[in-house]
Parts: sequence; C-alpha cells; structure tokens
Amino acid sequence: MPFLSLNLCNFRNLKNDIINLAFKEVYFAGENGQGKSNLLEALYYSAYGSSFRTHIDSQIIKYGQQNFSISSFYTNSSESTQQIRVIYDKGKKQIEKNGKKIHDRKELINTIPCVLFCHNDMRFATGEPEHRRFFLDQSLTMYDSLYIDDLRNYRKILKTRNLLLKEKNYSMIDIYDVQLAQKGLEIQKKRKNAIFQFNEIFGKLYEQISGIEGVFIQYIPSWKEIKMEIGTKFPDVNDVLSVLSEKREQDKIMCTTMSGPHRDKIVFVKDGSQFVPNASTGQCRLISLLLRVAQAVYYTRITGIKPVLLMDDVMLELDPEKRQKLTAMLPEYDQLFCTFLPGEPYERYKKESTKIYTIKNGEWNEQK
Repeated sequence: MPFLSLNLCNFRNLKNDIINLAFKEVYFAGENGQGKSNLLEALYYSAYGSSFRTHIDSQIIKYGQQNFSISSFYTNSSESTQQIRVIYDKGKKQIEKNGKKIHDRKELINTIPCVLFCHNDMRFATGEPEHRRFFLDQSLTMYDSLYIDDLRNYRKILKTRNLLLKEKNYSMIDIYDVQLAQKGLEIQKKRKNAIFQFNEIFGKLYEQISGIEGVFIQYIPSWKEIKMEIGTKFPDVNDVLSVLSEKREQDKIMCTTMSGPHRDKIVFVKDGSQFVPNASTGQCRLISLLLRVAQAVYYTRITGIKPVLLMDDVMLELDPEKRQKLTAMLPEYDQLFCTFLPGEPYERYKKESTKIYTIKNGEWNEQK
C-alpha cells in the first residue's frame, strides 16, 4: 500500500498541519482559491524541489511570514521509503533527502516521480514551440540524469556563443561550434527516439477517446537529417558544422545562434497537415491531457516504476463522456491526486477506495 504524508509550515494559505495521504486515490474538492491546487503544488515541490506555478520561491510563503517548509514521507508500492525535507528561509533553499543535504535537484529523480496534469498544459498543443520542447525535455529528464547534463552543457555553450556574436568577437566561434554540435546532437538523438516511442502511445489513445484517427507527433529538428540516395541519415558533427558555417553570416547579423536544438519544432499532424490550427478547444485540451498520459506510460516503460499522478482541474473543457473515457484510460499509477470544483460529477469516476477531502480556507476535512 503506498503511503504519503505531508507536514507543511507557512506554505501558501494551507494550515500548519500533517495530512496523511496513504490512499491509492485522493480527491480534493472545493471552490477556487481555497487551497486545492496548493496541496498538489506541495506534492510537486517535494518531488522536484520547485513549484509548477512560480519560479520565485518567496511567492510561496504564507502572507506575513518569512519562511516555509515541507516535509514528506513517501513509501511506494515496491516498499521503498524516502523522506524529503525542503526549507526556505531568508531567501535560501535547502533540500534534504533521507537526512542528507542535496546540492543538485537532479538527485531527486525517481524519488517521488510525479506526472502533473494542469491547465497550463494547453500550451503544449497551442503555445509556442518552446513549450513543446519543454514537455519533451521534461519527459526525458524524469529518468535520465545524463540528459539533464546534456541540456545544461548545451545551454552554457549556446550562451557563450551568443555572447561572442553580440560582442562581434568571432575568433573563438569555430571552437564553440564543435562543442555546440557535439552536445546538440546528443539532445537531438534522444528527442527523436522519445518522439518515436511517444507516437506508439499517443495516436491510439487520441483515436480511442476522440474517434479521430491518424493524429501523430512530428519532430522537426533544426539540424535536419541528411538525404541519401536511399532514405536519410542522422547528421554527424561534420554535417552540423557545415550548417553552422552556412548560417554564420546570418548569426552575425542577428547576433544570436539561429540553428540548433533550441530551434527544434514539434507539431501534431493529420493527413499531412498540421492538426492544431483547425482543431477545437476540446480537441486541443485532449491533446494536452493525452500527452501527460503518454508521458506516464513512457516513464513506466523506461523505468518499470509507476508514477504519482497529479491532476489539477484539467477536465473542465471535456464533455462528460470524454471525461469518463479519459479516467478509465489513465495509465497505471502508484497514487492519484485530483482536484475538483463543486458540481463536478466526480462520483462517476471515484472508486470504492477513493478518499475525498473538502478543502476550505486552507483546511481539509474528510468526506464521510
């Protein structure tokens, strides 16, 4: 039986209390602004050492206070127990895992593996390309610490190269081009493989719920594959160096690097055309939801570990039939936490073992 408890202090508007979440499914019901999402945020913070709602930790502190803390105790279905403690005080954050201070958030990988469904996920369908790149990178970093290093190294090299372009200091560009090509190709290779595996999951799910077949994810790398007499081949460092050389003058004019993984595109395609521009709001919302479902399935296939699912008021724009289909098709999970507004017919989705809490003014009370 999975077990999760939270001990919160000065976190948003939540009361200083311990909440026992040792249940397979937990629903938080209540009006907007009462603290439902704050509980999911605390769970997410325990898992990743950061919030999904803000990049500014000081915004999380309860009004009138100077610090906050979260202590979580988690035992997953394989009986592995982890304890995470986060303390934010006087502008500094400290994270401990099993009593030891950690110095890099990547050390939290697989501790409490959470897949978050939230309203902002709509950006993965309708937003700028950077949002879809973020989703793909997040899917990879959930289990691959080396990919985190790949991204960090690439961004560091890219930042330096862009600075040289802005300063019109071109003497070192060739050296940074080699580094950019090496690190960038590692990222591109892993992204391509991830999209291939996502397409084995996503299209079937979308057809089963929407009835629309043939929708798939297309990865369009900035450094394109090389056309051969028969088929194509993945570019190597020399191929990329040729591209960077061809674009050098454009980079100088724009004072920035115009090609590379930071310019990759990911689109949704049906019958050879982009699907999203002509899709309805409900169809786009379904894309964003099923991307998260696919993310959870992909994670379990790679690691053999079931994630914790956090769902924050994400089914409001789906009709009742699609809501039921989606909840019936959720991937295997260790635990599931959902938030609902009053009037949401969650009685249709809940199971006999589901625990329901009513949230009001930051306090939680169990429904009997």
